[in-house]
Order: sequence, then C-alpha cells, then structure tokens
Amino acid sequence: MSNVGVIGCGLMGAGIVQVAAQAGHSVLFVEASDELVKRGLGRLRETLEGLAAKGKLEAKAKDDTIGRIAGTTRLEDLKACDLVIEAMTENQALKNETFAKLDRICGPQAILATNTSSCNVTAMAAATKRPGRVVGMHFFNPVPLMKLVEVVRTILTDDAVARTVTEFVRGVGKVPVQTKDATAFIVNRLLVPYLLDAIRVYEGGLASLEDIDAAMKLGCGYPMGPFTLLDLVGLDTAMYVAEVMFEEFREPRYAPPPLLKRMVMAGHLGRKTGRGFYTYDAK
Repeated sequence: MSNVGVIGCGLMGAGIVQVAAQAGHSVLFVEASDELVKRGLGRLRETLEGLAAKGKLEAKAKDDTIGRIAGTTRLEDLKACDLVIEAMTENQALKNETFAKLDRICGPQAILATNTSSCNVTAMAAATKRPGRVVGMHFFNPVPLMKLVEVVRTILTDDAVARTVTEFVRGVGKVPVQTKDATAFIVNRLLVPYLLDAIRVYEGGLASLEDIDAAMKLGCGYPMGPFTLLDLVGLDTAMYVAEVMFEEFREPRYAPPPLLKRMVMAGHLGRKTGRGFYTYDAK
C-alpha cells in the first residue's frame, strides 16, 4: 500500500490524506478543479505547519509529510495506486459511476474503498469487475483525531482484502472494527436514532437545548450533547442518513423529525453555515 489515492479533499478527504501521508504513504488526491486542488494543498500545509508550531510534529516529519502529498483533477492519474479511498458527497449513483471508472483505470490488484457512512457498498462493488476488491473504510470526523474506522465487508469482499485493509487502518494509527454492509453500519445505526429522539424531546418542549445537552454530557458521560454533535456533523448530513435508514427499514424511529427538515430547508446546517441549533460566530 505504498501509493494511496483519495477522491475528494474536503473535510473528510483532507483528513484521510493527512493521516495516510503522516504514516509514510505517498498520497494523490483528486478534486474537481485546479482551484480546489490548490485549496486542498494549502489547507493540508496549514494544518501540518500548525501541528509543527505546537510541537506536535517535528519539522522534518512535517516536511516529509507535505512532500508525500500531491493533487490532481484527473481520475486517470490514480492508475498506479494500490489503494483508492473515495470520500465524495453521499450520492449513491455518483459513487457507483465513480467505482466503475476506477475499475477501468486502476490495476487489477488495486483495492477500491469508500468512506461512505450510509450508501450501499455492495452496489459500488457490483458496478465493477472486481467486486471482491471493494470494501468500506468509514473514518470519523475529525479524521486526524478520531481513532475509529469501520471496515465494511460486503458479501462479495475477499477475506484477504478485508485483512489488508484492516492492517492499513492500524498502520495509519486507527482502530478498526469489522462490520457487514448494512445501512448505517454500527455507529450510525445506534447514534442516529439517539440524535433524532433528542430533537423530538426538544420539539415536544420537555427541556431547552442547553439542558438536554448538559443532561447527556453529565448524566451519560458523553463528550458533547446531541445538539452540539448535530451542529458539528451537519444537520443536512444527519437528515440524509436518517432518510436512507428510514427508506431501508421503514421504522418510525429513523424518520427525520419535522424540525430537522425545516432547519435544513432554512439553510441552518450547523457549524459550517454559522447557525444550526446554536449560533456560531466566525471565530
């Protein structure tokens, strides 16, 4: 796994690029335009320089890591990669199409992985002629800090591929857990209903945002309350995952509450827009 490709250099993609490069892999990421490539490289450099300034990364390690990162706008440039990790927007049709293209571009031994949190990994595998070499690698936000990666196996994934990916995850300093390709995997299957219930409790007027957050932090030992977490994840992302889960299982507990739908319609998506359940200033 000396050469790693990452599709997308947004919040999740940039984190994956960073941890892979810091672990010694040569990483090539793909973005939609030269401007986005430039922005991604600049953001990664800024992050690594910030770590060095704080004494969390040696100067040589910073320079070596930056030297292992490159960007491109062409999927075709991933042809020499041993592992490609897709970290695009959560759009099943787009992911299926991208995996079909990667299958034609990459060498036969390359492993194709997706960072999806909710899309169907089996459908991506079926879009290729190498379904046994397709797997899910669900990192968590923020990638450099969060230790967990869900290694998602479809009914088509080869055992050796799952083992290789699991070792790669350990090699970049993360802790892998194994899960089957079922909607929302482990974490979101348990987390999303909790977040939706928190919204329903607030909708029902039981308590304030602040008190619900404080109750779950102090009463359950959670690092942050449900509304702080929703704002961090993004309300649009939370609603999308909930809709996928509801479509799959048709259980009322997975249905997005009316308040969540209306906040997304209003553009109140959380930290990334400056306003969600809470309001955030630029600082």
